[in-house]
Amino acid sequence: MKTDIQIAQEAKMMPIKNISKKMGILEDDVDFYGKYKCKLSLDILEKNKDKKDGKLILVTAINPTPAGEGKSTVTVGLGQALCKMDKNAVIALREPSLGPVFGVKGGAAGGGYAQVVPMEEINLHFTGDMHAITTTNNLLAAAIDNHIHQGNSLEIDSRRIVFKRVMDMNDRALRKTVVGLGGKPNGFLREDGFMITVASEVMAILCLSNSLMELKERMGDILVAYSLKGHPIYCKDLKVQGAMALLMKDAIKPNLVQTLENTPAIIHGGPFANIAHGCNSIIATKTALKLGDYVVTEAGFGADLGAEKFFDIKCRFGNLKPNCVVIVATVRAIKHHGGVKKEDLGKNDVGAVANGIKNLEKQIENIKAFGVAPVVAINRFLTDSDEELKFIEDYCNNIGAKVALTEVWAKGGEGGMELAKIVIDTIENEESKFSVLYDSDLSIKEKINKIATTIYGAKGVIYEIQAEKQIKELEKFGLDKKPICVAKTQYSLSDNPQLLGRPEGFEVTVKEVKVSNGAGFIVALTGDIMTMPGLPKVPAAENMDITESGEILGLF
Repeated sequence: MKTDIQIAQEAKMMPIKNISKKMGILEDDVDFYGKYKCKLSLDILEKNKDKKDGKLILVTAINPTPAGEGKSTVTVGLGQALCKMDKNAVIALREPSLGPVFGVKGGAAGGGYAQVVPMEEINLHFTGDMHAITTTNNLLAAAIDNHIHQGNSLEIDSRRIVFKRVMDMNDRALRKTVVGLGGKPNGFLREDGFMITVASEVMAILCLSNSLMELKERMGDILVAYSLKGHPIYCKDLKVQGAMALLMKDAIKPNLVQTLENTPAIIHGGPFANIAHGCNSIIATKTALKLGDYVVTEAGFGADLGAEKFFDIKCRFGNLKPNCVVIVATVRAIKHHGGVKKEDLGKNDVGAVANGIKNLEKQIENIKAFGVAPVVAINRFLTDSDEELKFIEDYCNNIGAKVALTEVWAKGGEGGMELAKIVIDTIENEESKFSVLYDSDLSIKEKINKIATTIYGAKGVIYEIQAEKQIKELEKFGLDKKPICVAKTQYSLSDNPQLLGRPEGFEVTVKEVKVSNGAGFIVALTGDIMTMPGLPKVPAAENMDITESGEILGLF
């Protein structure tokens, strides 16, 4: 069986200038990064402002296993299938982070015969967006410490600096650090720490801005610290938002590549969905909607995280209206929720499917709560039995949910034709009645409670003392009227990764509440969420290599 990289390396890619030309993009609106990838001008949106938007299809999933369930693969495969049906389809994805690439999860370019290419370049550096975000973030971090060193006219309380440095790698040793060692020339001694780049507020701002000037304004609104008198201090007080926007002038432009079947794919931005909002950029999605009649995009992890944030944060800020939602489910993930151990997921066990399928049912209910029609895509794996697949299909039919078997990993677009037909039928015959879940002007606790009880199925929310204090402080400074971004485990509907299936009677515990003021949302941290992951005992990096001729080996 060929690996993903072997399949990708055998792909017959079209020059990206041919892809962009076919999409009706003028050459003046393209910045080429080699033969097979380019950046698109922000002018495309202005030039097409009077053109009707295409139909927006969101791909989400049930709560996944640690290995992931092929959401990106289904997204790519569905886009390819739509093109096989002679539909003008464009895919809009997130960019991979180098941390997972060299860790355990892998990249975000799809898999099998449903991939975006050039796979190696997309997963390794791409067009440099991640590095631009990292540098922009760390410019602000450096400015904070320099301001204190140079006299601290803003009276920054070094014990209450809330903005951290970042790097795009899994490095647990940097979670907690001490900076300023070495005496007076090196600044003031204080505790600090690193996050992974995709957790940076700069990443969130990139993905939620509609223009470069909006991005600059949002940069200025980043809350970086509190003063000795307890007042908030913002990035604009340090006067570096202009320089930060300058560093982002190219990164804000969306990237265009293609799939194995030459379907256009716009890839831009990549916040995690468990610690951030988990969606690609508004600019990329809006650009795709102007260039395609059907746009297939994804949101990270399960519908309780990625889809909820896509709706309540991204759609709110981007004025987007999804027309259909695809919920990816796999036999192995449903059996995982039915209590089967990882090593036994390949064994036929219809009973375990019956035990775990309530998780899928809840995610279907979650999508309907936003007024959008869901379609279940069963992403088939080689170990799935016909009995297990039929059980899922029958269950979906019995609860009135449309369902399609997909085999895009093995067959590419051809394996997604059934799904594509059902999606088109749904869009044409079921009008989207999309609405956000809550009013952002509600209190912080009302908003969190709405998410926890409606989407997670919790009976209530508990707030630790620190969270209570932080909520009062945000209310005091008028920073509370924003949507909520819950940082929560992806493995459970609850905040406890061990509670699988569809747990009931549980409470969600909020440990901390922070504001990402530039991004425009409030982060509620539950459980033990790592903003700087670590590498596993055997990192994926150990299996990677490059030959003298430049051939890349072991990259998935």
